[in-house]
Amino acid sequence: MERFAKANELIVEYDQLEKQMADPSIHSDQNKARSLGKRYAQLGPVIAGYRAWKLAEEDLAAGKELAQADESFASEIAALEATRDEAAEKLEELLLPRDPNDDRDVIMEIKAGAGGDESAIFAGDLLRMYTRYAEKQGWKVETIETTDSDMGGYKDVSIAIKSKGVQEPGKTPYAKLKFEGGVHRVQRVPETESQGRIHTSAAGVLILPEAEEVDVDLNMNDLRIDVYRSSGPGGQSVNTTDSAVRITHIPTGIVVSCQNEKSQLQNKESALRILRARMLAAAQEEAERIAAIERKSQVRTVDRSERIRTYNFPENRLSDHRVNYKANNLDSVMNGDLEAVIQALLDSDRASKLAGEN
Repeated sequence: MERFAKANELIVEYDQLEKQMADPSIHSDQNKARSLGKRYAQLGPVIAGYRAWKLAEEDLAAGKELAQADESFASEIAALEATRDEAAEKLEELLLPRDPNDDRDVIMEIKAGAGGDESAIFAGDLLRMYTRYAEKQGWKVETIETTDSDMGGYKDVSIAIKSKGVQEPGKTPYAKLKFEGGVHRVQRVPETESQGRIHTSAAGVLILPEAEEVDVDLNMNDLRIDVYRSSGPGGQSVNTTDSAVRITHIPTGIVVSCQNEKSQLQNKESALRILRARMLAAAQEEAERIAAIERKSQVRTVDRSERIRTYNFPENRLSDHRVNYKANNLDSVMNGDLEAVIQALLDSDRASKLAGEN
């Protein structure tokens, strides 16, 4: 059996997709055309990787044959083998089980937790950190909903992080940010601390793949939509109309509220976006639970003892406890220089998948 026989099935699928996309009638259904195009783009790197490995195998075989006839060619064998092995390693990674959400944009929710006002300030710091990271990636950040804190920062904030144009596989917001979900702990001396004591607080980050309307069967009859008057910190009225919207999905009990926009319609649309993302995540989690697939769950409770990462300001140190990653450049990280820690998490995930395949 050929080493990468699985790739042959994907080549057949790739060829079939190419024929389907060449059919003009397929473009009358934009959703289907977009779905086919997305799958075609996903398979492209795999097919290219397979062809590169196949060519390297053929070059190596030809080199060995020439070396038997003429010993002067023997010196080239080692380089040909290295090229073949490198192509095989890359193809092996490309054939690993793929997260179906890796092509999606992200809805990120950041919530202040244990630690009072300092936690809300830290939630604001995390928002700025992720916003700057997104800017470095060329992504667009859209604020969906915020609840300000009286002392600065946010009690909670929801944003959408969206890619611009067609992204390479593995370069989309969800593919890069999916392991950011969990409890983030901060250790520093608050500005209000007169004794210089280090304070520990926490904020929770939730990463949701943004759902398109076709992803979630949302029956409007299953929704209870309440409108009320928007209010700011301390209960002050933001405007004098009932523009804030709260949507309850009755079958699941999921509740989403939005009040940032000036119109009721805009708040309703924002709430529906978050609702779809939460329903998609919930449906996928339930499907995985039923199939008994192990999932790296995100921590939903903002408890300082259950943390994925610690931000130690006095020592300028960031520690990710899942992969034992440590770096003494916290000032740069808070300015959006997150790539190293994100790559460490992705490398660890890839290594565990490779170990599972072998």
